[in-house]
Amino acid sequence: QVQLVESGGGLVQAGGSLRLSCVASGGIRSINVMGWFRQASGEQRELVATITRGGITNYADSAKDRFTISRGNVKSTVYLQMNSLKPEDTAVYYCYADLYRTLGGPSRSYWGQGTQVTVSS
Repeated sequence: QVQLVESGGGLVQAGGSLRLSCVASGGIRSINVMGWFRQASGEQRELVATITRGGITNYADSAKDRFTISRGNVKSTVYLQMNSLKPEDTAVYYCYADLYRTLGGPSRSYWGQGTQVTVSS
């Protein structure tokens, strides 16, 4: 059973920083892409940032120049360093992974349970 477990959310003042972590486990053969999405109350889930197995990154415009996504030395780990946080960054942040569980099998997408980030003004 694949599990993605996030940590690092919390309450921070505007201008502050947080670092989110996500660890994927459970019968994983290889991971294509890991990333972060977020969903504010009453809004749709949106992309924050992704990183491929080869290290290619993609950011939402709202995250560029403030957030940095990276993979850990253990490739099933992904981080999101968030600096200069704004109240509009308040949301539940979800870890995402597109991965293979078997050789030659299809890749599938998995999601974590989410971690709350609240930025006060």
